[in-house]
Amino acid sequence: MIRIYADSTNDLPQELLQRYHIRIVPLFVNMGEKTYTDWVDITPDEIYAWSDAHKTTPQTAVFSIGDAVDALTEAKAAGEDVLFFGISSELSASCSVFRLAAEEIGYADHVSVVDSRNLCTGIGLLILKAAARIEAGETDLAAVTSYVESFVPRVRTSSVIETLLYIHRGGRCSAAKALLAGALRIKPKIVVADGRLTVGKKYRGPQSDVIRKYTDDLMPDLAKADPDAVFVSHTGRLDQSIIDETAERVRALGRFHSVYVTRAGSVVTIHCGPGTLGIFYVAGGETGE
Repeated sequence: MIRIYADSTNDLPQELLQRYHIRIVPLFVNMGEKTYTDWVDITPDEIYAWSDAHKTTPQTAVFSIGDAVDALTEAKAAGEDVLFFGISSELSASCSVFRLAAEEIGYADHVSVVDSRNLCTGIGLLILKAAARIEAGETDLAAVTSYVESFVPRVRTSSVIETLLYIHRGGRCSAAKALLAGALRIKPKIVVADGRLTVGKKYRGPQSDVIRKYTDDLMPDLAKADPDAVFVSHTGRLDQSIIDETAERVRALGRFHSVYVTRAGSVVTIHCGPGTLGIFYVAGGETGE
């Protein structure tokens, strides 16, 4: 039997985590002298409140080898193979720590680590591919790993952010760029490319208009995307009507079997800030299927 493990940055909703019996190994959020567990005892809104009060941004930290060992011990005791999904190795040591933990307990031959080269529900898309394969009866860990890794280059992750303040506080944008973008009311599209965060097209105007333009730009690619699932993920402090409108536009394509609307967790919240919305999907193959 194969059991899926993932770090907490995948941001899948609880109903999917429960349906596929996915074991989460959480990252941590450091706020001043206190440390919180992602998705357990800290919420995105609490992060915003703390950030606004202290004029700084919390820091995230990967789980320890001991934490991963504790999680893996359960699978070893049950004789389960483990398929682990982690945030991009360009952004965190999650994958490396999990590999070390598997070696620590002599279980590496039964553990496969997928470096998603992604974040948020971009990871979630890969997890759902694996879960469907396992649910269909596949029991060979190497086969499932190879299948899932074939989709890694095809995951498309992007979002439009309302303010560069949070990304600047996190050290991913210079002060000059942040100030200039604010003065010009620029709302950049942040893209995950080669496992890293990069800046794509730059929009201007109210965030609701920016989200509409961003969605317009994605429509041709969405119309040819892998049809299994698409995520509309956001960081809160957005008018619910624009979230609903975006999801409805994606549904109206008639392309996807499942359209999920989700709230991003601590990691994306900390680095992208409020008012961010992204559309996450798997690009179609050469035939568009």
